Amino acid sequence: MDLENQKRVKALTEEHGAENIIVVLGAAEDELTGLAAETVTIGDPTYAGCLTGVELGLAVYHAVEPKFKEATDIAVYDEHIGMMEMILDVDAIVKEITSIREENSKYNK
Repeated sequence: MDLENQKRVKALTEEHGAENIIVVLGAAEDELTGLAAETVTIGDPTYAGCLTGVELGLAVYHAVEPKFKEATDIAVYDEHIGMMEMILDVDAIVKEITSIREENSKYNK
């Protein structure tokens, strides 16, 4: 997760409270998804951004997860995510983010 997005997530969390924030990721690989999910749950694992050492414990999902897809208008989902879903390793992404969410998120929604 880039430094600007870390600042945005931190500011929104401070403004609205961690229990009111859900982070939806869209990284194309499971490792990148995992890094971003760790950043918003246990802190920046790269020690580069403002979330270093900050355990927000946020609820975090990936846009290709079935739970997210079910909560989205199917026409909108197909228009913006449908094609990517066909080329991504959805199973690996879901496995990675589910593991991190279950282990580190304090606010599973």
